[in-house]
Amino acid sequence: MNVSDFDFELPESLIAQHPPPERGESRLLVLHRDGTVEHLMFADLDGYVAPNDLLVLNNTRVFPARLLGRRIPTGGAVECLLLNREPFDPRSPTPDPYSEVWECLVHPGQKLKPGAHAVFERGGVTIDAEVLSMHFQGRRTVRLSTAHAGGLTDAIDRVGHIPLPPYIKRYDEESDTDRYQTVYARDRGSVAAPTAGLHFTAAHLAALAARGIETAQITLHVGYGTFKPVKVEHVEEHVVEAERYTVSSEAAAALTRSRRECRRTIAVGTTTVRTLESLTVAPDGTVVAGSGETNLFIHPGHQFQLVDAMITNFHLPRSSLLMLVSALAGRERILSAYREAVDKGYRFYSYGDAMLIL
Repeated sequence: MNVSDFDFELPESLIAQHPPPERGESRLLVLHRDGTVEHLMFADLDGYVAPNDLLVLNNTRVFPARLLGRRIPTGGAVECLLLNREPFDPRSPTPDPYSEVWECLVHPGQKLKPGAHAVFERGGVTIDAEVLSMHFQGRRTVRLSTAHAGGLTDAIDRVGHIPLPPYIKRYDEESDTDRYQTVYARDRGSVAAPTAGLHFTAAHLAALAARGIETAQITLHVGYGTFKPVKVEHVEEHVVEAERYTVSSEAAAALTRSRRECRRTIAVGTTTVRTLESLTVAPDGTVVAGSGETNLFIHPGHQFQLVDAMITNFHLPRSSLLMLVSALAGRERILSAYREAVDKGYRFYSYGDAMLIL
């Protein structure tokens, strides 16, 4: 299958640069498997979710992973996006709350070679950085350290900025600290939000629970690879970067009950879909709990084992996420629905409107 088969025209004016005034005020496009499309508001979701449905949420929490500072001693601007914390620092064999080694995406990469130093400051808190090694496409291994009394994690929270996606053409604002986060976010570790969940309010989730809709929470920490462009010609040649996930015994039990009782499992977001479809289902139908990494690439032809329906936002042309939703609903139906969404002025991407695939 060709990557070009997943292209569509999108006016730049439809790429949402800010969230709606209030959480939950987005539009909702409902796409049925027969190709029928309905245009509603997200509050109308209740009419399509039935008692005994299982709604699965990704409770990862976005952390302020974008550090803005200056190079030492030149003073030139430097930007560092924290990607993955290394589990072991060869210079500090015991855990040090004031120093950690991270894999980072840095800019300007050509000027930040091993031995280069930078400093990041905000609100009286300082983080020092030393580049340890170089990797591909601007990635570096960097040692971060601080003298801040609260330790490095707290220093990152105070100095860092919310890492808005590259298609949001503005600096982060104070409001993004709340709005680029789901109301049920719990486990810190993502550099991008599981954006399908941004539409839910606590009151909406409580109302669904009161109607008998069960919820389960899993964790997948979203990495920068979610924005990785598909550069190959053929879909099957693309490789998805691995991301860490955890599925508790409680969540696995809920998934097992839903599957055995032939109830509907509705995944909130592509990250939830990838996690559920990465799990092992035993011969007796038991969904196996656990933690690990997944680089599962879902595209048309994938046979879904746990996911029956999903809530998602609208995705980039030619992206792996567009291929994922096409695997569930069908490529032609998805592209037809996207064209209709464009014609009707839906807002696209992270802060945009929602789609329910039934």
